[in-house]
Amino acid sequence: MEKILTDEEKYSDFNSEVIPHRNMLKRYAVKLTRDYDNSEDLLQDTLLKAFRFLKSYEKGTNVKAWLFKIMQNSFINDCRKNVKQADKVDYDDVQNFYENINGEDVKITHYRQDEFENVLNDEIYKALSVLPDEFLTTILLCDIEGYTYKEISDFVGCPIGTIRSRLHRTRKILYSQLYEYANANGYLRKREQK
Repeated sequence: MEKILTDEEKYSDFNSEVIPHRNMLKRYAVKLTRDYDNSEDLLQDTLLKAFRFLKSYEKGTNVKAWLFKIMQNSFINDCRKNVKQADKVDYDDVQNFYENINGEDVKITHYRQDEFENVLNDEIYKALSVLPDEFLTTILLCDIEGYTYKEISDFVGCPIGTIRSRLHRTRKILYSQLYEYANANGYLRKREQK
């Protein structure tokens, strides 16, 4: 039997169960999308769905896993939708733009929107950016966010053995890609250099 929540109960449950995890969801959205604006959209979509389907959440269970699953499914659905839709450009808009711009009005400025690019060295960012999404998600949740294998398993919906395997493979990939960088910057222990 489906439980019926009053508006007051729904708002109260949402504020006590979901909102405390907003910052964690924001960080995860940035890591998934690798774009600040898209991460904001993904976060809002996730919070909206969490509020809308709050009655399906069973209090006392792992709310973080439930929220991560909502976000992950939203992200995957958005990716699928974007792949199916080709980029559309209105020819008249392009023509009007080129007819009306003044060369001095155009400023070429590159803004890095991924907040991790400002923290991570280019080599590290580059190594992370080429990882498959499931590997990236696993390594970020474990090594950066500090979640346990069990929590990550709940978040991504696969067995703990798969999580361990992904972490092992991802670390081997990163090791091989970043070995020269680590050696040049003094991160390797002396015994590894021999």
